[in-house]
Amino acid sequence: MDTGLRDAYIRLHEKYFPGTELPIAFEVGGATDGVEKAAAPKGWRCFVCDLAKVRKGTSLVFDEESIGCRGGRFYLGYDAERFPDFRYFLSYGKPGEMEGERYKQTPEIVDELDRGTARIPTEGRSIVFKRWDHLTDADNPDAVVFFARPEVLSGLFTLANFDRADPYGVIAPFGAGCSSVFTFPWLEQQNENPRAVLGMFDPSARPCVPLDVLTMAFPMKKFIRVVGFMEESFLITGSWEKVMKKIDRSNTLHSS
Repeated sequence: MDTGLRDAYIRLHEKYFPGTELPIAFEVGGATDGVEKAAAPKGWRCFVCDLAKVRKGTSLVFDEESIGCRGGRFYLGYDAERFPDFRYFLSYGKPGEMEGERYKQTPEIVDELDRGTARIPTEGRSIVFKRWDHLTDADNPDAVVFFARPEVLSGLFTLANFDRADPYGVIAPFGAGCSSVFTFPWLEQQNENPRAVLGMFDPSARPCVPLDVLTMAFPMKKFIRVVGFMEESFLITGSWEKVMKKIDRSNTLHSS
């Protein structure tokens, strides 16, 4: 990628979202030289928890051996099909056999949901996650993912809609936490006019993210456009100056 774009966004981020963490980025089949391999899990482990290291600056490469959650293996594309009785697992379970998550009312609703769920072709390929400031000219990210609180999210949401005539520049599809930071952003990147993805509503993934934080993921082709028009947007107005004061208060509150 153009490292000039990387550096330009870092400057803009500190100008308009001061004191907040930079986004992370992922690439399917990306360069792995010098990148730490995510450790194979010992039992169940949520993939979203592993991303905490990336957010702190450690680049990680994931493969089929790195994912310890069956949902994560599916949403990252390493399992083409759901595990047996998934329809009960996501709904009300099976008495004496399986406790359901109760995220869907009935197994039939789960079946209908699953029929419309796209499969991601990552089998045999690794997925590299890096924090934005660690990207190099060898990288070609598929998407950029922010972990952010409401004031920053309001800016990202408005930027995602800035160059669109319709009001649907952001989607918030139902799915596991990993689907909101990988699956749906990757799918949107394949579209001519991709949308950003608001997520991390999955109660099972919430323990892996800080208090009051959600995610906003931008397909890379959309993010490039966003960086290009940030300084002609609402970010240069007095309205955003007032929001930045709240960002500063939020930074102080959450650092204490």
